[in-house]
Amino acid sequence: MAWSREQMAARAARELQDGFYVNLGIGIPTLVANMIPAGMTVTLQSENGMLGMGPFPYEGEVDADLINAGKQTITELPQTSYFSSADSFGMIRGGHINLSILGGMQVAENGDLANWMVPGKMIKGMGGAMDLVAGVKRVVVVMEHSEKSGDPKFKHECSLPLTGKGVVDLLITDLGVFEIDRKGGGARLTELAQGVSLEELRARTEANFVVALEKA
Repeated sequence: MAWSREQMAARAARELQDGFYVNLGIGIPTLVANMIPAGMTVTLQSENGMLGMGPFPYEGEVDADLINAGKQTITELPQTSYFSSADSFGMIRGGHINLSILGGMQVAENGDLANWMVPGKMIKGMGGAMDLVAGVKRVVVVMEHSEKSGDPKFKHECSLPLTGKGVVDLLITDLGVFEIDRKGGGARLTELAQGVSLEELRARTEANFVVALEKA
């Protein structure tokens, strides 16, 4: 067994804190918008110029003019504000965002992240990930543990073009959770997904890590 996309997003939502300003990346991280704990105030920020996003709309509530940076339709809140993309990136580069939850193609054991392109494949643009990993106080990456081919995505070194070097603080996959010391301390396995054995996880991981499982 392994965690579903929803379970991975729910685990990422545990990193939220009251009063945080948070940026959610494309893919699994967008699911976190619907998992903010009741009673907690978290303000979601989007690179395309929106502060204070609501959950995804139900059918019949969709406003095609309201989209996030991933071009998904979203909802607004009474406190939502709008501004230019330049102002949005000023918030990110100025260190005003507490947490970024991003998707990943590859993560290295030292916290390097590759998540913006695969050589030879068409891309729409670089996006904001490079600014997010450089300017945000804490970076959480949520991704599948393996490629569809079975190749590991948590590696000794990333083989894809880097988004940032030594930028990942926490890696959540469908198999477990790893804390990464950006200053060279390496990766620590702190949680296993329910039904996943340590032996299975080791067999599907290229990166080096120490085991520091949290007690229930």
